[in-house]
Amino acid sequence: MSAQDKLDNGRIESLLTSLRALRPVATEAIDMVRTEAGNFAANAERMRYPEFRRQGLFVGTGVMEAGCKTVIGSRLKQSGMFWTVRGANALIALRCCELSGNFEDYWEARRG
Repeated sequence: MSAQDKLDNGRIESLLTSLRALRPVATEAIDMVRTEAGNFAANAERMRYPEFRRQGLFVGTGVMEAGCKTVIGSRLKQSGMFWTVRGANALIALRCCELSGNFEDYWEARRG
């Protein structure tokens, strides 16, 4: 089973075993394998892709990228628009609150 298959099938422990069994010669490769094995170990619970799929969740980045393009890009990237970072962040917060049904909560929290 390839490393990609192990990852896709949620077999993170098996993937880690395979990574740790590698014995690269080059120092750069040794460091890279050690770093990647550490990343997989630290994030194993976030990589249970079969479980996430059973729950109907998406495991790729496409949905998030499309959401960002639709929710943020379509509002902030219209013709002739220029934003400061502060202004863009404020508008993004408002837009996300509006689209998630939390618009009133946003204003309630700031009434103080």
